[in-house]
Amino acid sequence: MHSASRILSRWLVACLLCFGFWQLGQGAYIPAKAWLAQELMQRAWTRTSSGENRATPWPWADTWPVARLTARSGEVDLIVLAGSSGRTLAFGPGHLSASAMPGEVGNAVIAGHRDTHFRFLKNLRSGELLTIESNKGVRHLYKVVAAEIVDSRKGSLLLDTDVAILSLVTCYPFDAREAGGPMRYVVTARMLY
Repeated sequence: MHSASRILSRWLVACLLCFGFWQLGQGAYIPAKAWLAQELMQRAWTRTSSGENRATPWPWADTWPVARLTARSGEVDLIVLAGSSGRTLAFGPGHLSASAMPGEVGNAVIAGHRDTHFRFLKNLRSGELLTIESNKGVRHLYKVVAAEIVDSRKGSLLLDTDVAILSLVTCYPFDAREAGGPMRYVVTARMLY
């Protein structure tokens, strides 16, 4: 009887160890995936900057780099991907295809997740500068002019404008426990050059 309880104890310990390693793996998976995706997107951006058209970060990707966004004096450096589907936003901020391209006349809309890539928006203030580099290597400087909370059920962003503006959009509030919701935090910036 004593050996049976010893065998049962060993099996229990083995099962608990396996469960613990599985949990550690699950916790490390998301950060590892995010790091690898950023590395692959940086390489795709380099290929895009060298003239390759629609350089995908990985062979099965349905998105590609369209711009590079820097903010807060270089602290924030993000590759902006084509499209704004949930799958695209899981890897980085996405450019809304119906909007103007950054640097062009009109409203260039870029969306990102509030708890990852666009977390910095909550600390962005009027007057701060943002830089967008196009996939052609042209840099455009934008100045933040407004930040507002908008109910997406009651309105939409104006896309046709007479000047080049940039709208950075994320879900709101920043510390919400539930994903989604109708509220959006919108930072608007005007192009200086």
